Formats: sequence, C-alpha cells, structure tokens
Amino acid sequence: MVSELPWSSKTGTLRRELAEGMMNPSCKYALEAALKIKQQKNASILVISMGPPVAEEVLREALAMGADYAILLSDRRLSGSDTLVTSHALAKSIQTQCKDFDLILCGCHTSDSETAQVGPQIAEELGIPCVAYVDQLTPKQSFVSISRKSDGFVETLEMDFPGLLTISTTCHVPRYVPLKGLQNAFQSQHIKTISIEDIDLPHDFSGAKESPTKIINVYSPNTKKNNIVLEGSPNYVVDQLLNQFGDKISSVIEKDIKTA
Repeated sequence: MVSELPWSSKTGTLRRELAEGMMNPSCKYALEAALKIKQQKNASILVISMGPPVAEEVLREALAMGADYAILLSDRRLSGSDTLVTSHALAKSIQTQCKDFDLILCGCHTSDSETAQVGPQIAEELGIPCVAYVDQLTPKQSFVSISRKSDGFVETLEMDFPGLLTISTTCHVPRYVPLKGLQNAFQSQHIKTISIEDIDLPHDFSGAKESPTKIINVYSPNTKKNNIVLEGSPNYVVDQLLNQFGDKISSVIEKDIKTA
C-alpha cells in the first residue's frame, strides 16, 4: 500500500532507506519478458536500479530469476529526485555503463506513485524510440515486433533497435525464483555499485534541487461513509434505490438499468 510507505513530512519524499527491499511488481513483468528473450536468443540481461544500498536485495532477486549482471546507482546526492531527474540519472547510467544495448525493458509504472513517466523519459533522454504498455514482443534481427491493447483495439507495431519498451502486467507472468537461483545470486559478484561521478554528473549535483517537481504536502485521505436505510415493501425499496442511485449503478456496470 502506498499509504504505508515511510514518507518524510519535512521533504515530502519517500524515505527509501526505511522501505522494505522488494522489486517493483510491474518491473517483474519486464524482467520476465527479458528472460523469455534470453531463452529464445543469445542475449545477456543487465538490470539497473537507482536507490539506497538496501536496493541490492532487489538486484539479487533479479539475478536469482536469471539476469546476468546488475548495477546499483546509489548516491545520497540523488535523494529527493523526481521522475525527471531519476530518468536523467538512469539514462546516464545506461550511456556510461552499457551503451551498446539493443533493447531496454521497464515496468509500466512504479508502486509508489504510479506516474508511468520514467520509462518514456529515459527513451527521450537517450533519443531512442519508445512504446508503452506492451503485451507481447518478438525480437527480430534488427527490430522488435510488438502488440498491445489501446482504446479497445489491438495494435501491432514494429520498432527498430535500439529502443525502449514498458511492459504491461497482462502477460509475462513472473516466474518463481528457483532455490539454485537464490544460491547463485548471493554468491554472485556481478553487482556493481556506482555513484554520480561514474555517470559523468558533477560532484555537487543534487537530485532534490535539480527536480522541478516540488511536493507541498503528503497525506492519506479520510473517507467517510453514510448509511442509508430504505424501508417499505420490496417494490417501494427498489424504486427508491433506482431513483437515488440509479445513475451511479449504471455508470459502474456500464448499462442503463432504468431501461433494461
């Protein structure tokens, strides 16, 4: 639950160093899509995360599932970064650490704010094409064939390499982590920790200061419920129910119950 995450009342930002280490659920679908490509093609998977040292647990989980290498961008100077600065930092990480990539796969959104902005913004930073909310993908020699649902239609697209896709949560159900994978992940030395100097950002860079997004307040909304008791014969109660709430019921079931 987003409301249960540790927020700072002073800065309005998530205190990620206090949050439990777990992979963003949407990113698991993206990783599963990458693992399927690895099974079909001669491909290597590099996973990148930006966060505090505890985020290493997430990278270990990715390695246990089948990723080959992992990079953790961890620097206190990036604390307070909004989606724009986060995208910039991740794009710089890609440019400096794995510039010869073919395809970047991202989760369609994060569990903390669900903005769905970071993936497309990384593509914009890198100057590469991007397709969001992809259901199925088939990599070819120099491009990838894509299908996704959009406005009730199924779109079939093709995108040249290199490019970026955000993966929907309708397909590519994440696999369970095998016991052997866990053992290999925690014995692996393939996690590289980098700082802002490693991605060519100035030493005085500040994620909070460079972020145009400013949080005014963070709070959990209070919901109130009013009970309404309808009395009388069944026909009378049904008539009153439709008169008072018919429009709301119709909007939920997408059908005009008054004319049904």
